[in-house]
Amino acid sequence: MPCKDVVSWSGLLSAYVKDGCYEEALELYDLMKSSGECPNEYTLSIVIRACSALRDRNQGTKVQACAIKSGFDSNPVLTSSLIDLYSKCDNKEAAHKIFMNMRNGDTVSWTTMISSFVQEGSWITALRLFICMIKREIQPNEYTYAKILSACGGLTCLNSGRLIHARMLVLGIRLNLVLKTALTDMYARCKRMEDAMKVSKQTLEQDTVLCTTLLSGFCHNLEIKEAVDAIEQMMAHGITPNSYTYAVVLNGCSLALTLQLGIQFHSRVIEIGLENNVSVGNALIDMYLKCSGGIIDAFKVFEQIRSPNIISWTSLISGFVEHGLGYEAFQAFEKMQFAGIMPNSFTLSSILQACGMMKSANHTRRFHGYIIKMNIGHDIVVANALVGAYAGLHMVDDAWRIIGEMHHRDVITYTSIASKLNQLGLFEMALEVISYMQEDNIEMDGFTLSTVLSASASLGAIPQGKQLHCYAIKSGFSGWTSVSNGLIAFYGKCGCMHDVKRAFDEACQPDVVSWNSLIFSLAVSGHVSSALSTFEDMKLAGVRPDSTTILAVLSACRRCGLVDMALEYFHSTREANDAVPELEHYVCLVDLLGRAGRMQEAMAIIETMPFRPDALIYKTMLNACKIHSDVPLGEEMASRGLELEPCNPAFYLLLADMYENSGKSDLREKTCGMMKERGIIQKDYSNSWMEKSNKVPLLIAGDVPS
Repeated sequence: MPCKDVVSWSGLLSAYVKDGCYEEALELYDLMKSSGECPNEYTLSIVIRACSALRDRNQGTKVQACAIKSGFDSNPVLTSSLIDLYSKCDNKEAAHKIFMNMRNGDTVSWTTMISSFVQEGSWITALRLFICMIKREIQPNEYTYAKILSACGGLTCLNSGRLIHARMLVLGIRLNLVLKTALTDMYARCKRMEDAMKVSKQTLEQDTVLCTTLLSGFCHNLEIKEAVDAIEQMMAHGITPNSYTYAVVLNGCSLALTLQLGIQFHSRVIEIGLENNVSVGNALIDMYLKCSGGIIDAFKVFEQIRSPNIISWTSLISGFVEHGLGYEAFQAFEKMQFAGIMPNSFTLSSILQACGMMKSANHTRRFHGYIIKMNIGHDIVVANALVGAYAGLHMVDDAWRIIGEMHHRDVITYTSIASKLNQLGLFEMALEVISYMQEDNIEMDGFTLSTVLSASASLGAIPQGKQLHCYAIKSGFSGWTSVSNGLIAFYGKCGCMHDVKRAFDEACQPDVVSWNSLIFSLAVSGHVSSALSTFEDMKLAGVRPDSTTILAVLSACRRCGLVDMALEYFHSTREANDAVPELEHYVCLVDLLGRAGRMQEAMAIIETMPFRPDALIYKTMLNACKIHSDVPLGEEMASRGLELEPCNPAFYLLLADMYENSGKSDLREKTCGMMKERGIIQKDYSNSWMEKSNKVPLLIAGDVPS
């Protein structure tokens, strides 16, 4: 072409963009400018599309400046492209500003803006914008309807979805494949699979996308059998499942925890040669981690993926963290960086969890420095992870400093710090978190409530706990299982048995934790027969006991010295495989038998249990020897215990008391002298939590406990 004009340049640019050659398109644009040819609005809109595909905000901003200088900034096609660019580059403020400055927005620009809000999960804003669009008599197109149906699905707002469906029918809009796919997805997300199937069956020419959408609906609603039937029917009709189809069904297996079915689809994936596909590989990693905890299987899948993406790496790192493999998580992070893949907020959140798990302040500070260097500390997911990491390392001041530096804080921020303070035994500070939340106008959710209820229980702070109960009822969280469990545990620890029973009865779906809390509360308060009958009620309700349940039952038996009944419960649950006995169960049995004077049976349990005896079980047996003045056995237990914990004052004190009870005052004096010589000091427990409970301030204005 001897002389290229703007039309020729634009045509060539358009061809590059259509073929996905976005970087080449930008190079061509630079060549066009250097040749002295001025771009028109059509040229600039094509270049903006290339910038959008590459997420190149800097280049896009330069093109926008050129458009403004040339007077093209009011062109609807160009402004729509700019809105799309800034939306994809996570600069929603710039996108919204361009949209608001448009004089005469057309369908494309409105649809682009609605699409932007849908993609970021701002579904209510998208719906409001759609209503505004209708009021301004700007006619939506099929893509507008598809996006707004997606918003209805995201909100699980069936009524709005039905209204939009009805509007399309009344206006005589032809429901093409795009719209029927959107309708199928909306009904599936709203748990209306009958309607989703009805829409799907009305489509004569079904394609892979529509069938996969229906399949995704079955998986989302945990109807796995129907999902398998759908994929078989899909193949019977000559529609070939693609990589996305298999990724969807594998995600369904993850949600339903159906490992065997997932393995079958893994075999099918290998047969058709999709094991190297990144989407399928990511779904397989997730399936193995969730269904079997199989980090080895997940790692094998990861190694098969031809080009792992950020989702692949993040899933692998998260899997290592969940399995306590912090060092392997760090190694994977370094390999990911070496592969040139930048971490996202979820990757950094997982790696910060690894720092906390490894109790490594150095690694935490190192990654904190990396976050500052990459200028991503403002991301709320990353900031919340930093708070959790520092608080978990007992670096509470650093955690609070991060919170103070955050531009935006949410309920997760405060729940995270409250939970860590609780774990550190800083219960008063955990309750003070509520005041900071009120200052930020952030409402507590069910997780926050259960956390601060635990703090109130540990402090014996009855007025504060009752206030939280009032708040839970007012805010609608009292039906949450975690909140109900928190209330049961709170009232139980405070000895308010009437309130314990009421909290249990008000629980919508009592789980094993609810039952355990009730049994423990009854046992500790001396209502042993009620505790044991509650255990029987639990089994009748179809709730399977766990190891904590068995410990609660054994504790109830210990309360009244019901040795034979405790042994019967212990052996029957072990034979029924209801729960695997743990060391603390054996400690409880040894205590029961020892207190009853059945010393040989207690020793037989210690010698035959499937664990190495720890200091606690020897201390328990020594206490029994003290009660029954069994000096030879007591001396043996003290010797074994002190081998494990030579500085534990309890062994010396119990040994001294045993000698005192046996009339061996000389040996008692010798033991006390030995304790003094070795510098072993008895702890002072006089400043108990009971004295602190009255110092905790009331929490929530207006919620006065009855």
